[in-house]
Amino acid sequence: MNQRTKGHGFERWCAAKLRTIWPDVQTCRYAGNLWLDHCGVDLIHTDGFNFQCKAVERLSPGYHEILNSMPVGKNINAIIHKKNNKGVIVALRLDDFLKLIS
Repeated sequence: MNQRTKGHGFERWCAAKLRTIWPDVQTCRYAGNLWLDHCGVDLIHTDGFNFQCKAVERLSPGYHEILNSMPVGKNINAIIHKKNNKGVIVALRLDDFLKLIS
């Protein structure tokens, strides 16, 4: 499986998982929102959050660089990252995490 197919499949998988919280979630590619896709946002209709999905073994650029390149605004930027046989994690800035738990 090539990386592009793997990445698009992971975006669809993430959207399906998040539909329990946001029933209208879609991938930017499917919804035709090229601007957000260009800005590094992979999922839309996730009020309060911008998600970028990564299904790679070696994440390059790293979390800091990806989060810094995502849109700045009222939404919390988060990265959903999957490694083979390692599971799926979500990464976000500490300030955003503290907002969520307070």
